[in-house]
Amino acid sequence: MDVAILVYDGFTALDATGPFEVLSRLPDVRVRFVAGTPGTTPADQPGFALEAAPLESMDRPDVVVVAGGSTTQRLLGDDALLTWLRRAHESSRWTTSVCTGSLLLGAAGLLEGRRATTHWYELESLRGFGAEPVSERVVEDGRIMTAAGVSSGIDMALHVVDRLEGAAYAQAVQLGIEYDPQPPHDAGSVGKAPVEVVRLMTDVMRRSYGPSWAELTTPAT
Repeated sequence: MDVAILVYDGFTALDATGPFEVLSRLPDVRVRFVAGTPGTTPADQPGFALEAAPLESMDRPDVVVVAGGSTTQRLLGDDALLTWLRRAHESSRWTTSVCTGSLLLGAAGLLEGRRATTHWYELESLRGFGAEPVSERVVEDGRIMTAAGVSSGIDMALHVVDRLEGAAYAQAVQLGIEYDPQPPHDAGSVGKAPVEVVRLMTDVMRRSYGPSWAELTTPAT
């Protein structure tokens, strides 16, 4: 089984490495990081990079994972990358995304008429690609599975393992990585975090990430 994890300059590390850690435990699997510009691919936080192979090195992956990042918006018009996504989806068993990676699926035309999720900051942007935004951690619609922000990629990958190998195998993988989150605060979603924390993080996102795609593409009134 071939798994292609799409990365690019400015991807978020856990978006790629979380699913890698889970999916690399599938039987007889080959997991490869791929990029439109192959080679050393830096993440959006300093000090971390991955070595990525060319897109064409995995033309017909069984599972596609599209990582999100701080630079995703810049790739929404990348014809070569979007063409690869469409072609890979034609034969994939699962086409998936983490965080803002779903914007790339949308730009490739793969979310039209589907339910999908992404990082809460970009959730409304999915409407611009004909999708129905859903504020859930993992959303499955047909052969497409989208995950919310960053850490939810682990959950998504476990869902994929469950679909491919069954509940017992997925549970074994979960136990193997001892995935049993117990954070100090129940503030991991907009619906749970205090209002002042949501406001603070929204301001941080605006400064570090910029306006959402929905804001950038909505005509001024």
